Amino acid sequence: MNPYQVLRRSLITEKGTNLQALGKYAFVVTEGANKGQIKQAVEKAFEVRVTSVNVISVPGKRRAMGGRRVLAPSWKKAIVTLQPGDSIQFFEGI
Repeated sequence: MNPYQVLRRSLITEKGTNLQALGKYAFVVTEGANKGQIKQAVEKAFEVRVTSVNVISVPGKRRAMGGRRVLAPSWKKAIVTLQPGDSIQFFEGI
């Protein structure tokens, strides 16, 4: 899998913003990606050194659309920890 296909988008939430002070960043990743692929993709895309990767599978939620109930799709989240001194400039100022 191409490293640029692994990272779908950055995940900017209140909790994720608080984690940035600890050198951790959150991303939405492709369902089939594993920790090694995520690590390579972040290191190649942002030119940083990754210490660890934690992966969470988020199940889809049931939602009401009009008069019927539908299931939102499941997705995969990765929390990436960088080595001390490294940071991703894309997230700065948020």
